[in-house]
Amino acid sequence: MRDWTTTIHRAATAGTQKSSFLIDMSTVIDAPTTADALDSPTIATVDPPRRGHWIDRWEPDDEQFWGETGQKIAKRNLALSIFAEHIGFSVWVIWTIIVINLANIGITMSLSEQFMLTLVPNLIGSILRIPYTFAVPRFGGRAWTTISASLLFIPAVLLAVVVPSGWLAHQSHSGQFWVLFLCAATAGLGGGNFSSSMANISFFYPEKKKGFALGLNAAGGNLGVAVAQLFVPLVIIIGVASKAVKLPKHQVHLAYAGLMWLPLIAIASIGAWVFMDSLTQAKADTKSYVMALRNGQTWIMSVLYIGTFGSFIGFSFALPLVIKNTFPEFLAGHPFIATYLAGLGFVGALIGSLSRPVGGWLSDQVGGARVTLVVFIGMAVFTAAAIVGVENRSFALFFGSYMVIFFLSGLGNGSTYKMIPSIFALLGRTHAAETGAEPAAAAVEYKRRAAAVIGIAGAIGAFGGVLIQVALRQASLNVSALVKAAKTPAAKVSVAAAHSNWSVPALWVFFVCYLGFAAITWVVYLNKKAGSANVVV
Repeated sequence: MRDWTTTIHRAATAGTQKSSFLIDMSTVIDAPTTADALDSPTIATVDPPRRGHWIDRWEPDDEQFWGETGQKIAKRNLALSIFAEHIGFSVWVIWTIIVINLANIGITMSLSEQFMLTLVPNLIGSILRIPYTFAVPRFGGRAWTTISASLLFIPAVLLAVVVPSGWLAHQSHSGQFWVLFLCAATAGLGGGNFSSSMANISFFYPEKKKGFALGLNAAGGNLGVAVAQLFVPLVIIIGVASKAVKLPKHQVHLAYAGLMWLPLIAIASIGAWVFMDSLTQAKADTKSYVMALRNGQTWIMSVLYIGTFGSFIGFSFALPLVIKNTFPEFLAGHPFIATYLAGLGFVGALIGSLSRPVGGWLSDQVGGARVTLVVFIGMAVFTAAAIVGVENRSFALFFGSYMVIFFLSGLGNGSTYKMIPSIFALLGRTHAAETGAEPAAAAVEYKRRAAAVIGIAGAIGAFGGVLIQVALRQASLNVSALVKAAKTPAAKVSVAAAHSNWSVPALWVFFVCYLGFAAITWVVYLNKKAGSANVVV
């Protein structure tokens, strides 16, 4: 029986070397290759799509096929996928802006209730990622991209019609909370798009280009977070006097936050239906998912993705609330930043989105495991720096530390998603070599399993964002109770200011978790002395 630890370790750390598969399979994972390990028939042209835009023959690892026809089709589908996923992310995180503006329309929520309203779309989006991945094999990438984009009309319309309505304003506090909770939950529909998009695009690209393509697809989607946090705060104050905007409480048009997405959702839906394609080989059966769930590598990569993407999306949701309730004295002296707080959060989301394809590219050069290890160590270091910033009331240190954490999380998102298809490509080649199975058929089967893992890891990783918000909410419960017990508005402000370091316990939890993720990466993929029990395949 092959020593799987040695194989996976070498695969995860492979650089730019090229080795024969029969001599050493382990150089293929996370390493750029200049030739395919499997011989496949030369195909000069692609069969024209059948009715419904289905493509029956797709061989992206064949260089002649890719150069003559495959690349053009793949790029078109990638561009449309990015746009639809981008709108999905924007809708997913829109409640990060809504919750900090509820007081402006006369709805007051406690800090813990505000965290619930940002937590629920994160949770629903995480749950939907697994069925959304199954939807690609069931309906095809073209049809499901159209359907999933069209579903975004629901949260956008509810936000435009229900949230700013006079009807909601006249409900009891409890009634207001549950109506807002349900409206926020529908925004989770935008979070599911990621997994179906990534699983679909993973079939279109050859192994040596997959890291960058998946990184670009994910980054384009992730940018939706930054775009929403940049533009929505500006759109909702259109027509409001500049002097009024600087006041602690001012007029906002929350309906605009929903209406602005309607034409873009329509473009994404129609564009996907008219111009995208579906691949027959992407129509995996349930067996591919079952086999992926039985593979230990699925769960290892899912845990690591909790640390990378969970951090990106969790802090994208939570950071404006954390800043608002941690540095009240800073915001009091900077009214524009206080008003445009969600816009400030856009910087981190932008950095994390742009660094994601860089992480995929770096992984192509030096190996995904090495990049991932450095990412987690760096995230632990800068979390410690953020704690120092809170304790010493330094907004600059806290904010700067989190911008680095966003950058590192983006790198890690790219490196972990590069590792997944590469690991399963290795497993497919190993299966063919050890069992005598036909190499091309094994390669397709393990690509299907890798696509399943992308969906599974995407769902589990997104739960990391939920866990981050749960930790922060739990840390806020004590100060929320004290503020609620205070008798006067001035007393409430005084209590909140006196407990502005409420987030520190949660930050220490994050610090320990990052060290744990680094240890897992080292033990499973980089420790040359690890025994075979360290990797379950």
